[in-house]
Amino acid sequence: MWKLPAFFANIVLLNVSNPPFRLQKLKEMFISKFGSAPKFYVRAPGRVNLIGEHIDYCGYAVLPMAIEQDILMAVEPVKTKVVQLANTNSLYLDFSTSVNNIQIDKTKPQWHNYFLCGLKGIQEHFGLNNPTGMNCLLDGTIPPSSGLSSSSALVCCAGLVTLRANGKTLSKMELAEICTKSERYIGTEGGGMDQSISFLAEEGTAKLIEFSPLRATDVRLPSGAAFVIANSCVEMNKAATSHYNIRVMECRLATKLLSKSKGLDWKTMLRLHDVQTKLGVSLEEMLTIVEEVLHPEPYSTEEICKCLGISLEELRSQILSQNTQDVSTFKLYQRAKHVYSEAARVLEFKKICNKAPANAIQLLGELMNQSYISCREMYECSCPELDRLVDICLQFGAIGSRLTGAGWGGCTVSMVPTDKLNTFIKNVRKAYYQTDVQRLALENNSLFATKPGRGALVFVEA
Repeated sequence: MWKLPAFFANIVLLNVSNPPFRLQKLKEMFISKFGSAPKFYVRAPGRVNLIGEHIDYCGYAVLPMAIEQDILMAVEPVKTKVVQLANTNSLYLDFSTSVNNIQIDKTKPQWHNYFLCGLKGIQEHFGLNNPTGMNCLLDGTIPPSSGLSSSSALVCCAGLVTLRANGKTLSKMELAEICTKSERYIGTEGGGMDQSISFLAEEGTAKLIEFSPLRATDVRLPSGAAFVIANSCVEMNKAATSHYNIRVMECRLATKLLSKSKGLDWKTMLRLHDVQTKLGVSLEEMLTIVEEVLHPEPYSTEEICKCLGISLEELRSQILSQNTQDVSTFKLYQRAKHVYSEAARVLEFKKICNKAPANAIQLLGELMNQSYISCREMYECSCPELDRLVDICLQFGAIGSRLTGAGWGGCTVSMVPTDKLNTFIKNVRKAYYQTDVQRLALENNSLFATKPGRGALVFVEA
């Protein structure tokens, strides 16, 4: 019998005489690869963020749900002090390393480095001096670099694998926080949404994820609408490009300038949420303050230094991250405007879901559309393909459509009336995928309706 260990709340029992085909296939491949059977299996899902883009690292709540696509890993703890990693996809090469010498190459965000992030995070949390070696075989169904959190799902999977292999236990909240911190080993300054929903998700409900402290609240989505994910087929890797980390830094610099203008201790302020909290004002009032304090023209590093009364050397050593040292201009007004307005849209989205008025689907769609416009114009994280895909989705019946994930490629998420779903998918497939040879090749895994799925799981064979 397959079962879930007791330190997770969602107990799943699967009949060993008829295990899921994918688990059985993974077990057979594992035996073929390593010559012995796996002792347990770990699954971590991808996610789609319905609304709340680029605001988790600013301290604001987001509204994602887990999806069916996931990272599934078969694992065997071994007596040697070596981790051997293999992937069912031959495009991803095997990798092995000593568990006592974890080296993560930030310059090359290869798949195994994300596993090493989760491994290192658990090792450091428990101060493991004699960690267990492991053989691991991974099977992933989340399209890579698509904005559906394949990288974070792998980090979460690795953290859970390491936890189980070393006989340790943690709460889901603790796991989410550790995996959020450990993904930064690869150079991504994320805010915690992806890891949180991967562990805290529950079937049938989206979640409002809040931070400091981390907490998750159920959000019941309207029954008359389906959420459809469409992949633009433009890949974007957060750790391999500078766009994402520059946005993080622009928000941090906006935080500093807004704080100083209001007489706050700007040196200790890191997130835009902190400014609002210290001032004790509403999000609408913060938008007014942004208009008063910041200008739309890009800020040079020299102007930022003048505003803060610091030298260029102090700016680089005390504020800028390692991978933004050479950036010469920053857009602070636009980024702060997006963050505060998007944070308000998240709260309004949840409020509408809770009250469920007769026109809820229309109201939620309008919020999604506003979010997309802000992402495109104020945060500048869209791309021509995403713009085209959103236009097509709205043209063929979506009530709301927006990019999801970091942007600059990846996926859109659209809210579609359930009675129009089949026609919608047929028309989008024809208009976006069947007009391009490369997209046509990826079509089968690029366009699908989804519903809220469950979070990370551990399966063991009883």
